[in-house]
Amino acid sequence: MSTTQSERLRELLEPLVSSQGLDLEEIAVDSVGRKRVLRVVVDSDTGADLDQIADVSRALSAKLDETDAMGEGEYTLEVGTPGAERPLKEHRHYVRAVDRLVRFQLAEGGELVARILKVDDEGLDLEVPGVKGRKATARRLAFSDIDKARVQVEFNRKDSKNEMEEEA
Repeated sequence: MSTTQSERLRELLEPLVSSQGLDLEEIAVDSVGRKRVLRVVVDSDTGADLDQIADVSRALSAKLDETDAMGEGEYTLEVGTPGAERPLKEHRHYVRAVDRLVRFQLAEGGELVARILKVDDEGLDLEVPGVKGRKATARRLAFSDIDKARVQVEFNRKDSKNEMEEEA
């Protein structure tokens, strides 16, 4: 059984990323003209700051330089985080998205936009925002009912920390 370049790179780089306290979320090798770009996406439960990104980038670069994992040609290494509108694929992604607004594509068809309140092994407890002055409603969604999920950007998001400070 042959393995793809991305799988070989994941096996090589994942221990380094983990040693930095981060999760290796994605690896992609793309051709841009004559050059290749290796994109590595990392994250953690508390996020990844610029210093962590720089540290892991240096570690990955050194490891790649000492192996032939990228072959002989030139390539550019880009290390970053999933971004604001990240897709949710793994259980840990849903845990990290607690209190965030998410757009769900449902397996039965249709979509739902709701805030994740709680995550367990079977699914999610959600708060579906009320429409036109109606109160928000609670809903349970099993992982098997989800086809795709993506965090939504909220410009006027109420931060629960700020709300608590205002009430005090």
